[in-house]
Amino acid sequence: MRPFDGRRVLLVVSGGIAAYKSAFLCRRLLEAGASIDVLLTESAARFVGRVTFEGILGHPVHTDLWTSPMAHLELGKRADVIVVAPATADLIWRLATGAASDLATTTVLAAPCPVIVCPAMNTRMWEHPATRTNVDRLRQFGYAVVGPDEGDLAEGETGPGRLVEPDAIVASVGRALERRDGFRGLKVVTTAGPTRTPLDPVRYLSNRSSGRMGYALAAAAWRRGGDVTLISGPGSASRPIGPRVLEVETAPEMLAALERELGDAHVLLMAAAVGDFETDPSDEKIKKGDELELRLRGGPDLLLETKTLRSERGIFTLGFALESEDALARGREKLERKGMQLVAINSASEPDAGMEVSTNRVVLVDESGATDELPLARKEAIADQLLDRIEASLGRS
Repeated sequence: MRPFDGRRVLLVVSGGIAAYKSAFLCRRLLEAGASIDVLLTESAARFVGRVTFEGILGHPVHTDLWTSPMAHLELGKRADVIVVAPATADLIWRLATGAASDLATTTVLAAPCPVIVCPAMNTRMWEHPATRTNVDRLRQFGYAVVGPDEGDLAEGETGPGRLVEPDAIVASVGRALERRDGFRGLKVVTTAGPTRTPLDPVRYLSNRSSGRMGYALAAAAWRRGGDVTLISGPGSASRPIGPRVLEVETAPEMLAALERELGDAHVLLMAAAVGDFETDPSDEKIKKGDELELRLRGGPDLLLETKTLRSERGIFTLGFALESEDALARGREKLERKGMQLVAINSASEPDAGMEVSTNRVVLVDESGATDELPLARKEAIADQLLDRIEASLGRS
């Protein structure tokens, strides 16, 4: 799975109760396609035995500076990224001072690759000025610091100090491993999911959009270094980790958020399935036996409403056209009328594309009228192909 295939991750596990999560992290990285080496500190081996990781990996883990004289050089040299999870206050201190007292610290000190540090400790330890100073120093070294989360701690207390969940760490590893960074320095706004038109206090009109396509685009743009804001309707799929998420419900709410965010944006990815109709909702719940007559009117067209702003700002825009007939002609018409640079046309009638499924197939049309068919693939793969095309159009590939 991009960008993990063929890449090597060195997972450094230090001693803390959160070390058990590192076994799940190891499994998730393997499932993503990475090759993993695991390095346990002496105290980590007391919390989670080496046998646990060796059972997951199928090969030995590393614990001792003296077992192999060159291990501290070789492990870091062959790694594409080092992940320290959990990182205790003690290990953070030693890394911040450039210590070379064991296999973990000597390996990180000698490594030329990116380093991701994931703190985990008691809240009072995390909030101590010494720890915050040490974390700031790691950032000055260029290390990425991910977490900690806030919540229940092992000792029965609550507060910041929890190790972030494995999926969040995997997302950060993907960002570090991504070879393409054409969105670095760019603000990318993405819309995703359905909108809802309220009928009464409990009912609404909506559509079948899960949000998967927009979420895949937002995740991929963030992984490529973008400053990504995701404006999401109430989609059913899991929100991506990394992008800033703004939750909205109605089409007017999505339009208002879009207008706020486009002021300093460079790229707009319009994947939301915005409702086409509005109505005046009842203040009271409509009774089941009541005769109901709905009067619908057209809702806001977000691309048309923002066309002038996008043109003035030079915002590169990719939109989607979900069609059931005359798809190519309708898509080309939307491209021109709504001021887009690219339109991705997909079918509303194919069972393996469009809404509520994990796959998609699209025909991409640019301003010259040229077409490019992207065959059936997972939406994550389609997202990367679309972003490759945008990078090339922006001259950043």
